[in-house]
Amino acid sequence: MAWAGLIVAPVVTEKGTIVGERSGQVVFRVRPEATKHQIQSLVQEMFKVTVVKVRTANFLGKKRRRGKSEGRRPAWKKAYVSLKTGDRIEFFEGV
Repeated sequence: MAWAGLIVAPVVTEKGTIVGERSGQVVFRVRPEATKHQIQSLVQEMFKVTVVKVRTANFLGKKRRRGKSEGRRPAWKKAYVSLKTGDRIEFFEGV
């Protein structure tokens, strides 16, 4: 599939795991050009689960300085993927 590189990584933070435990959602860091439909299709294909809804949030890159020069970190996007009741995606099985 041409969309294979759109999902960058799961967001494994304290907030991301709390959201997953309470509401049955999984949080992914995705490429900024990814659409909700592409994310939904890719998650369903990769993890063999049923996706109910996808919400996305865009984040601008922060300004950073190193001496006199100033730069900017790249912009990124986060996707909250809601799964059907009973479906789960485990990133740390057996830990």
